[in-house]
Amino acid sequence: MKSKLNIAGLLFISLLFVSCNLTSAAGITSQGQPTKKVDGELTSTTANSVVNFDHSTWDALLKKYVDEDGMVDYKGFKEDRAALNKYLQKLSSTEPTDEWSVQELLAFYINLYNAYTVDLILNNYPTNSIKDIDGAFTKGFVPIGNRELSLGGIENGILRKMDEPRIHFAINCASISCPKLLNEAFTASKINEQLEKVTREFINSDKNDITANTPKVSSIFKWYAKDYTVNGKKDVIGFINQYSDIEINPRVELQYKEYDWNLNEQK
Repeated sequence: MKSKLNIAGLLFISLLFVSCNLTSAAGITSQGQPTKKVDGELTSTTANSVVNFDHSTWDALLKKYVDEDGMVDYKGFKEDRAALNKYLQKLSSTEPTDEWSVQELLAFYINLYNAYTVDLILNNYPTNSIKDIDGAFTKGFVPIGNRELSLGGIENGILRKMDEPRIHFAINCASISCPKLLNEAFTASKINEQLEKVTREFINSDKNDITANTPKVSSIFKWYAKDYTVNGKKDVIGFINQYSDIEINPRVELQYKEYDWNLNEQK
């Protein structure tokens, strides 16, 4: 009887350990990464950080293999693997700290997410969808120091905790319905303007069907509804109206478009 209890106890501890690892990978925790919050209105600057990270290699790759519509030439990326791998290694050998500015942290983790998403697709290419890749968002495969982050961990455990809802329009999950992959690297010196650009472009794109009284918007606004605030209160319509060319009646009920997970590949 005692041995059975001991076995049961060991099984419980093992399950708890696995559960903690899965929770961490899925993005509930930051896994020790800094999550400095945006305080007030975000400005673009490199003057307030101990580090000014160089994303120029990623910038050049994006300009070369991503078009104005955010569609990606994955075959071209595969042929330029050496340059991409060099950038990925540079990211992974760097461990951000709280001494980095919020601008540098935002740019770093957005680029980290996007670059390793491209890497994930290339490692499984050809593929029709990121959803066909086992554990694409939950498995820890992004090395930072001695840790391995998941895409979900970067998004939910780090970026979302920085209180900057526009990150949802900056990170790209390699799918048609995702906000487009910007064909330039995010940098601290331009971060606010870049976030404004991608947010405005996404909201006014065909990813949403915005009308005053019968709006049908991206499922992103349903999945992350609590992130979209106005004056400190959850207000999805109010958030959209800050950027939309067409103002939505604040009293209507939003409908949501079906998400297209097909690969965002150039034809």
